[in-house]
Amino acid sequence: MSMEKRRIAVLVSGGGTNLQALIDAQDRGEIVNGEIAAVISSAPEAYALERARQASIPSYILARKDYPSSQAMTAALVDKLEELSIDLVVMAGFMTIVTRELFDAYENAVINVHPALIPSFCGKGAYGLHVHEQALAYGVKVSGATVHFVTEECDSGPIILQKAVDVLPEDSPETLQRRIMEQCEWKLLPQAVSLFCQDRLRVEGRAVRILD
Repeated sequence: MSMEKRRIAVLVSGGGTNLQALIDAQDRGEIVNGEIAAVISSAPEAYALERARQASIPSYILARKDYPSSQAMTAALVDKLEELSIDLVVMAGFMTIVTRELFDAYENAVINVHPALIPSFCGKGAYGLHVHEQALAYGVKVSGATVHFVTEECDSGPIILQKAVDVLPEDSPETLQRRIMEQCEWKLLPQAVSLFCQDRLRVEGRAVRILD
């Protein structure tokens, strides 16, 4: 018997390169038992919305400025997700603070990709190029990406998948960012989403077990 496809919502704020990686993986049949049902942007001008349009995925705008507080915006987001019967929420460069209402409604069903090997170079202020600047300033020999479940505490939820790449002596934050995106983020995120949709992830305390 076939399981009903899990409905995925991707939350975006900008260019949507990770969204594109998910769309491409879906087109290749790599998101097993899942479909991207909605793209929700916190910015009306995000290029990610154009990517959604080209892929014929319904998109919605929930701009933070339209709500009196992060909490009010999060409540509206949860309402929208529930109205769309969403099973999995993917944060793909979503730059808006969400509050615990989301994690209460979607416990162990919100995932994010972070461009470093958590617990290194994560938490407050560690986003975008800043992460790679921190890694280079520290002098690490490897960096990479982490896909994790999102909890109320920034970048500290259970880790689903990680992948490392070498940091090269001549790297700039931009070259390191590019290598981590191409070799880690764009591979790991669709993989984690597919595992979730196949019901193959078990959260056991801080650890996530991947079932065969």
